[in-house]
Amino acid sequence: MSDTASSTALLTDHYELTMLQAALQAGTAHRRSVFELFPRRLPEGRRYGVVAGVGRALEAIERFRFDDEVLGALDAGGVVDEQTLAWLADHTFTGDVWGYPEGEVYLPYSPLVVVEGTFAEAVLLETVLLSIYNHDSAIASAASRMTWAAGGRPCIEMGSRRTHEEAAVAAARAAYVAGFEATSNLAALQRHGIPTTGTSAHSFTLLHDTERDAFTAQVTSLGRGTTLLVDTYDIAEAVRTAVDVAGPELGAVRLDSGDLGLLAHEVRAQLDSLGATGTKIIVTSDLDEYAIAALAAAPVDGYGVGTQLVTGSGHPTSGFVYKLVSREGDDGQMVPVAKRSKDKGSVGGRKYALRHLSADGVAEAEVVGIGTPPRDDGDDRELLVRLVRDGAVVGHEPLSAARERHLTSRDELPLPARMLSKGQPVIPTLHLD
Repeated sequence: MSDTASSTALLTDHYELTMLQAALQAGTAHRRSVFELFPRRLPEGRRYGVVAGVGRALEAIERFRFDDEVLGALDAGGVVDEQTLAWLADHTFTGDVWGYPEGEVYLPYSPLVVVEGTFAEAVLLETVLLSIYNHDSAIASAASRMTWAAGGRPCIEMGSRRTHEEAAVAAARAAYVAGFEATSNLAALQRHGIPTTGTSAHSFTLLHDTERDAFTAQVTSLGRGTTLLVDTYDIAEAVRTAVDVAGPELGAVRLDSGDLGLLAHEVRAQLDSLGATGTKIIVTSDLDEYAIAALAAAPVDGYGVGTQLVTGSGHPTSGFVYKLVSREGDDGQMVPVAKRSKDKGSVGGRKYALRHLSADGVAEAEVVGIGTPPRDDGDDRELLVRLVRDGAVVGHEPLSAARERHLTSRDELPLPARMLSKGQPVIPTLHLD
């Protein structure tokens, strides 16, 4: 939401509140419960996923309140009865939340979020948590594959015009977590401090009487280090004009159409022949991880990625679910519960997780303990961290920490994780009772 002071309580499905109403009437709403947010599987063919949206989810929990405006909307819509409205008016989340920290790699059945509290307060968070995690992790997972394929060359997020205006900001943030260097989205700069970049579009060239006039105007305003877009008309002529206007100090040229690999070789040779050996080549135009990988041998210095990034490169959602896995029984003891539906099953019991590493620090398995933490043999790494304690958020961290964590956790994966061909999860998930 653009207004960071507004409530997130209505970013919720109707049935969360009707379940609450029925549970209040049945006397079961206050049973201690454990909910888990997890993936049953990775998107088809993917070998790993990336957790993103944790910081946004924590902000959403802090703003999850039923103020007069929210209660008025529920009352006017006849969503719940007076008893439930009265309960919501006094509601404050008092539970605990554990989760994988932002930027961490995940596998099937990784317990990405564990919410502990009463049924009433934990069930209300289902939709908003799933909404944030499913979207942001899909973007980060695609971005991770792209930055790995780029082999150290910088990637710039520029997909704002290809998605919802608020999704664009979230996508820029998720891409930054997974290694993108900058974004074109200015709201991402304002809200998250992500570096922004941009120069001009084809319309700027077409505005002027000649391409030389356009380049001269841009260089005069932005300096010789700017990036000139050279494929509006004839690329070779545009490159000559660009170097003539800006000199060999020209920062970069951008290619946005055609056979980018072939053109990059031709433009590099031309720039070098004109003395612009330091001028970089930036490529755009519907890039994804496969196109980036295909350009590995081309003299490309950076990639601008839009549509494929903000749509998850074919997988716009992560497929996460939020399930009750343990609840208080009549005797006051916690009872594991699980869904047994065909192809939609869950594993009952409160989860703990660690990543089993070899002596060389290479990930070998995702180990999930049920009811009790799995034993660390000395080389392993615990994955769940405390995010909320007794209703108070304690897990906020700078985005720089998430970026560093992603690089570290991704580098732990065995080499097949780098492969872009379809395959199975790169390491298995093991459940231990």
